[in-house]
Amino acid sequence: MDHPTKVELPDIGDFSDVEVIEIHVNPGDVVAAEDSILTLESDKATMDVPTPIAGNVVEIAVNVGDKISKGDFLISIETADSTDITEDKDSEAADEAQKTTDEDSVPVHTELEMPSEANDSQSVVLPDIGDFSEVEVIEIHVSVGDDLGIEDPILTLESDKATMEVPSSAVGKVTSITVNVGDKISKGDHLLTLEGTLAPSESKVQPPTVESETTSTSPVDLPKPPPSLPPPVERSRGLSPHASPSVRRIARELGADLSQIRGTGSKGRIVKNDVVSFVKSVMQDATNPDSRPMTGPPPIPEVDFSKFGEVDTVPLSRIKKITGDRLHRSWLDIPHVTHHDEADITELERFRKEIDAEHRASGIRVTILSFICKAIVNALQQYPTFNASLSADQQSLIVKKYINIGIAIDTENGLVVPVIKDIQNLGVLEIAKTLQQVGQSARDSRLTPSDFQGGCFTISSLGGIGGRFFTPIINPPEVAILGISRHKSQPFPLNDSVTWKTMLPLSLSYDHRVIDGAEAARFTKFVGELLCDSRRILL
Repeated sequence: MDHPTKVELPDIGDFSDVEVIEIHVNPGDVVAAEDSILTLESDKATMDVPTPIAGNVVEIAVNVGDKISKGDFLISIETADSTDITEDKDSEAADEAQKTTDEDSVPVHTELEMPSEANDSQSVVLPDIGDFSEVEVIEIHVSVGDDLGIEDPILTLESDKATMEVPSSAVGKVTSITVNVGDKISKGDHLLTLEGTLAPSESKVQPPTVESETTSTSPVDLPKPPPSLPPPVERSRGLSPHASPSVRRIARELGADLSQIRGTGSKGRIVKNDVVSFVKSVMQDATNPDSRPMTGPPPIPEVDFSKFGEVDTVPLSRIKKITGDRLHRSWLDIPHVTHHDEADITELERFRKEIDAEHRASGIRVTILSFICKAIVNALQQYPTFNASLSADQQSLIVKKYINIGIAIDTENGLVVPVIKDIQNLGVLEIAKTLQQVGQSARDSRLTPSDFQGGCFTISSLGGIGGRFFTPIINPPEVAILGISRHKSQPFPLNDSVTWKTMLPLSLSYDHRVIDGAEAARFTKFVGELLCDSRRILL
């Protein structure tokens, strides 16, 4: 490699002493032609400065916060055939002089069509923005009927190197707008029509100078900002955040939403470190079970309860914190609907007591939950939509061929939901024995992580405590959960007399994205019919 090449700041229009807000390279970096070197920000535009050549960065001559102008030394790059980028300026100046002479004979067309009379309609077109064409419209700041003043912003453009606002060069009322957000526009394209009189200061639009059009000695060709760009407008919710093109590109590559990122740069501008910090925060929250959910209502305001009387602060157990986060997220993310019904278990309860008495000596307690589990197995086979999960993109339903039922168990440390695997292969007595073993393991804190995985459907029973109906929260990625309350004897009229039946309250919560009300009613009714006649469970 030969001598390093000096890269200077090219012509950036009518700007001088522009602030360096980001530097994208370090000494020793290998850069390709058109790679971004640094980002500049004036009070009217933000733009990236690319390198015109490829090679190794040897020296950086500017710092963040420096004010620089056209011709200032930026960096030096070592290439295979480096030559000082400024050494041929004298010879090229002669060529420029000839070009100037030739171009003097060519009429220069202005970018704004002026009306010949006052109070006439005026067509506003896109002025010269440098060597760029097909630049995307990312914001439109006016509407039909708005009154525009001189220098009021019309729209914002974004190329791969700069974001800039296009101002109005005339005053009047907007009568039509011919561009939309997302359109690609070039110099001379019609933007809007005004009705009114041109401001006196803008009655003549200055033609672009020959220097700005023919700077062949500039190391980099940058977009020239439109004349007299207005100060940045305050952006409302939903509009483009304040960030340089290079930062926007980094955000797109990392999948970060700029509208959710708070900028720490000048005037709230989002810098590279803001994007990186945001992505790190999201990743940490995703892998930390103790992190609070990112969606939902504002945080609970902190209150000093001790000023009202004596208090104790008791830390939540780890299980309660994890369960709380999971249920909170489920309640926010899933459209819950709860269907309530009752099942006549009069005959089933008599049968259960007989079976329980027969096997109590062997240590097996047969509860009503054992029969409910068996009924749910049959119901899931009859209605497979309840034994499913939504795909990650929510575009399809994953129906499971196996049946694993989670049982919510109340322990001293909080609620846990161990899963009984392949429960369809177990009889009522085997289910009863398994429920005892799982319940004891949960209370002794002897369950392993695998004991909580693979659930298809959950049953939450409050029968041993009390209550009639409640709304259980779905345990994602499942789509339904059945709540069981305490059964009780109720009187029912029968001809001219009254009969007593044992009724079991059922509360089925379901994901309304997957299951509709009619399906939920049929499913609950089917479970009730099975419990009413235990012989059906064996079918």
